[in-house]
Amino acid sequence: MEFYSTILWHLKDEVELSYLAQQLSQFDRNCAATWCVVGNCFSLQKEHETSLKFLKRAIQIDPDFTYAYTLSGHEFISSENWEKASTNFKNAIKLDPRHYNAWYGLGQIYYSQEKFSQAEYHFKKALEINPNSSVLYCYVGMVLNEQKNPKEALIMLSKALMIDPKNSLAQFKKATVLVSSEMYDDALKELKQLKERTPKEAPIYFLMGKIYKRKGKIHKAMTCLTTALDFDQKSANYIKSAINRLGSSDNESEEEDFGDLQ
Repeated sequence: MEFYSTILWHLKDEVELSYLAQQLSQFDRNCAATWCVVGNCFSLQKEHETSLKFLKRAIQIDPDFTYAYTLSGHEFISSENWEKASTNFKNAIKLDPRHYNAWYGLGQIYYSQEKFSQAEYHFKKALEINPNSSVLYCYVGMVLNEQKNPKEALIMLSKALMIDPKNSLAQFKKATVLVSSEMYDDALKELKQLKERTPKEAPIYFLMGKIYKRKGKIHKAMTCLTTALDFDQKSANYIKSAINRLGSSDNESEEEDFGDLQ
């Protein structure tokens, strides 16, 4: 049930997850899995403190319940409490060294802290345990790119897409690496495929605009950047600045990442 509830969390199925939590609470309040499900339910509602309270209850009932530590770690990541998140992931690994979710969680912490070599180590440990994970290949690719290793990054991101062709983050990151490697036509191919699947993501259009500017296709660049502006008003100043620079050959701030897919 704890794994099923995590699937519902990823699907953002608030109604079904809430129903499951209520049913399990009525069925067995002395089962650790029940409180993991309730914790996931509150996590989906972004009530992280409440979620942690119920996950702590799960651990009190069963101190060897590995998954409860991992879920707690992810909740602490949400509030950027890296120390407590790390402690929970490490506790999970002590209980089960093959619990790849916790290795992945530690990798996320180091990635967020820009400790890329440590992040790579932990992501790869997770990948050794679960070699069929598109998500893990994607993160290994991302961290390799941060360490200025675009060739190996492309290999990992391509493997991620072979496992799951619908992994939008992997495809976007692959396009980003291709742009930095000046492989603009290949990057556009990836982005056009991605645009068909997720047509309302501003970062896609922003990156396409960046490519078209470099290729000297200013009209197409303008169209893409204007579309990005339509989809992301919160980044309006940043996008408008890029539009205003279309007539120049100045690319310095374009080198920064606009953002990732949601």
